[in-house]
Amino acid sequence: MGHDGQSSLALSLLILLSFAAVSAAIGGVMGVFFDGAGVPHRYLDGTPFDSFVAPGLILGVVVGGTHAVAAFAVYRRDRVGALAAAVAGFGMMIWIFVELAMISEFSWLQVMYFAIGLCEVVLVLLLGGILDTRET
Repeated sequence: MGHDGQSSLALSLLILLSFAAVSAAIGGVMGVFFDGAGVPHRYLDGTPFDSFVAPGLILGVVVGGTHAVAAFAVYRRDRVGALAAAVAGFGMMIWIFVELAMISEFSWLQVMYFAIGLCEVVLVLLLGGILDTRET
């Protein structure tokens, strides 16, 4: 893949990581400080949580934090950027998988954020030459 293709992939990855970092941070703040900001408390039934504080902290600090670190590393073209982005992408997918396992409600947002995590991992694989889209 040429330099321009690599640049486009890296920019796409940076955009996804940045969007996920910001939205996870916002979701975390809404969970911790605004009692889920309208998310029904019945979503917590059958979970180990009695409020949105702990899930909000996990979302904001862990999911948002890994995405922010990865976005910064990718932006700086740091050698650990790809690894950080893969960790963030897998973390997003795990977050959504666990959320789906714990609550009985389904939202299109879960599909969107799982897809974002999956796209992040695929972009890392493409950038690393592990996935090759060229015809042989």
